[in-house]
Amino acid sequence: MLNARKSVIANSYFNGIILVGAISFAALYFADIDIVKALHLSPLLIGVIIGALASSVFRRSRKSTERGVSFSAKKLLRFGIILYGFNVTLGEITSVGAPGIIISFIVVVIIFAVGTYIGVKFLGLDKDIAMLVSGGSAVCGAAAVLALEASIKSEPYKGVIAVGTVVIFGIIAMFLYPILYNIGIIPLTHTQEGIYIGATLHEVANVVGAASSISPEAEGVAVTIKMIRVILLVPLLLVIPYLIAHNPHGGNRRKLHIPWFAFGFLAMVIVNSYISYLAPKFITEEKLSEIIEILKYLCNVSLVFAMVALGLQVDLKKFLSSGGKAFTLALILFAILIVGGFCLVKFFI
Repeated sequence: MLNARKSVIANSYFNGIILVGAISFAALYFADIDIVKALHLSPLLIGVIIGALASSVFRRSRKSTERGVSFSAKKLLRFGIILYGFNVTLGEITSVGAPGIIISFIVVVIIFAVGTYIGVKFLGLDKDIAMLVSGGSAVCGAAAVLALEASIKSEPYKGVIAVGTVVIFGIIAMFLYPILYNIGIIPLTHTQEGIYIGATLHEVANVVGAASSISPEAEGVAVTIKMIRVILLVPLLLVIPYLIAHNPHGGNRRKLHIPWFAFGFLAMVIVNSYISYLAPKFITEEKLSEIIEILKYLCNVSLVFAMVALGLQVDLKKFLSSGGKAFTLALILFAILIVGGFCLVKFFI
């Protein structure tokens, strides 16, 4: 009897991972097609869309796939977020100086706080959804939503709603910013425009797409500013669970959950910052570069797996019932980012 139960559990892990893996590698394949690459559409976006469309398949086979899907949505997510640290170095962050760091900090804090308040108090949104939409808009799009979703332990459909909002407005901004700049509506230098884009666009891919349409200088500055926002995800992940657990007006108080993977992410940022100085004593620079690229690829694959698993678990009825208000919140935050970000750049830079 015990062996039979172990076999069922093992099959549930295996079948679930196979299901998620098949969709994930399909998403990675589609994302590598030239026309999709030209649009800067992330495999994370493609993965969550395909996963949501295939959610009925998961519901029908839930007993035989649930553990593998849950493993992908939780364990692989944390692994991917930790490896995301190899996209950031401390040197890149300090290179933009105090003004860039201050602007990034203001954007993250204000957008998250204002978004959560507006979402809950004025739009009547579920608090988890309001925080996820605000976190995705404030920090780094889908990756931030995934990390926050794991940190506050919200239901999967809430994460899918939040990802949908930040992806849509991120894509709109990616095309809108270069158009406004090139027709002269945004009176900024290339450096200022890079800071503006990096501080206000949602996804890293959005930042690259928009800034590269202006100049290499703007692109370099924009990506660096974006990485500062990414690293600010760490304190956000630590503060939010604490506030939720100790909120006296929050109804049923939750147990404090410390997202240890946030420390893993920070550790990888530190490793990535200094490994180029230490590693040559043991391996060649070319080999080190190959290893880092492999780790970045594993990060991307892990996050795609997590997004697909998130999509598979979505309840479309709940998604549709809460989606409208969530998109309204994302639109409000989009407007605040455009106007407020411009004012910050003009004031500080």
